[in-house]
Amino acid sequence: MKKLIALLIFVGIPASYAGGISHSISSSVQLEAVSAGSIAEKVSSSYSISGSGVTTLDSDSANSIGGFGTTSDGVPSITFPDSVSQTTAGEAFSFATSYVEGDATPSAASTVGEIPNFSNITSTESASVGTADIGLDNHTITLTPGTGTGVTLTGSFVTDLTIGD
Repeated sequence: MKKLIALLIFVGIPASYAGGISHSISSSVQLEAVSAGSIAEKVSSSYSISGSGVTTLDSDSANSIGGFGTTSDGVPSITFPDSVSQTTAGEAFSFATSYVEGDATPSAASTVGEIPNFSNITSTESASVGTADIGLDNHTITLTPGTGTGVTLTGSFVTDLTIGD
């Protein structure tokens, strides 16, 4: 009777259970080609002035540090001091000014394939697969870069072993 119970228990357990052990193997390959694109970055206008021990005047002999005025096509007009002089002769002084003229704002949106005339532009050409090749045969991965440009080849082999529940 004991042998019969043991046989029934053994026969009732599926062979795939194998005592809580599972194993899997997977492989994959991927060939990715970039598309053409451009990034255009519009630079803004900036004005900076700083100093100590100096006097700044405009054309009417009024104190002035300059600055932005009215805007045309997204670029502001700029005024600078007409004169800068040392406040007290022989004493320490410093003066610095800087100006960056920004990009004009286009009057209409760009059409596909056109790039606006901005200061910072990055363009990429579309990929050329050329003789690049990938292969997968019975978990054997082959990646051949060949003569392609702008191409990414990826191969992956994963084995997973789990023991227990």
